[in-house]
Amino acid sequence: MKKDVNIGLVQMSCSSDVEANQRKAVERIREAAAQGAQIICLQELYKSLYFCDIEDHNNFDLAEAIPGATTDTLGELAKELGVVIIASLFEKRAQGLYHNTTAVLDADGRYLGKYRKMHIPDDPGYYEKFYFTPGDADSTESDRNGYRIFDTQFAKIGVLICWDQWYPEAARITSLMGAEILFYPTAIGWDTNETDPLINEEQYGAWQTIQRGHAVANGVYVVAVNRVGREADQQFWGGSFIANPQGRLLYLAPHQDEVVHTETIDLGKLNYYRTTWPFLRDRRVDSYAPILRRFID
Repeated sequence: MKKDVNIGLVQMSCSSDVEANQRKAVERIREAAAQGAQIICLQELYKSLYFCDIEDHNNFDLAEAIPGATTDTLGELAKELGVVIIASLFEKRAQGLYHNTTAVLDADGRYLGKYRKMHIPDDPGYYEKFYFTPGDADSTESDRNGYRIFDTQFAKIGVLICWDQWYPEAARITSLMGAEILFYPTAIGWDTNETDPLINEEQYGAWQTIQRGHAVANGVYVVAVNRVGREADQQFWGGSFIANPQGRLLYLAPHQDEVVHTETIDLGKLNYYRTTWPFLRDRRVDSYAPILRRFID
């Protein structure tokens, strides 16, 4: 049975003005809603510049409680527009304990919960381990962590964040929990000091390819939403996209431009894809214990 859902993605640049970024995001959400979007995803850490390019204790002042003032504002907006909003924020959980977190607001304005980034990178220009504690592997009803899905008004969605993109385990677990769409709020770009265009091409190609692979392996739609613009030595590469459960690109954003795009997907086709290529049926769960080891030697 056909079940159309309109997916909105917001690919934008950011400035050092947090309030201006928030106003811009709200304007873009309204634009996506006007296009008919029902589920709207913002990029990773959309309220600020990508501050993890340096280790600076002053940046902890950017963090906020979740739920809190921003989720209250976005919840009101979600209710007004009748849309689901996926918002990536810098969370202060307690003194000295911070997370890279995405909150989900349902179409009636309810705060459905949050996902805390599980895989935290530490690379030149991406010093996230200085700022973020990974999400806990366990969960409780009062403070759910680990991988999870959100049963929104329009679809069951999974949310993973940026560096999580490179881990098939994260996509698989979230899909097995019932996600019909995987959303990846992202902040990734090219080093502007890199002069070899082939390296830039390969990096973007790898980023897109692995996520399209998650769509294929799990029989789900994948939506990756990246930022654009130059920040310090990073040229964020945009290139946001939506892929169907066989990895076909339904939409591909440009590398340089800000974009608000809405795409209709048919969740009614999920069973077709999963029965045509029955990867979930043929999983050998009895043979996967070694994956729980750090390395096999």
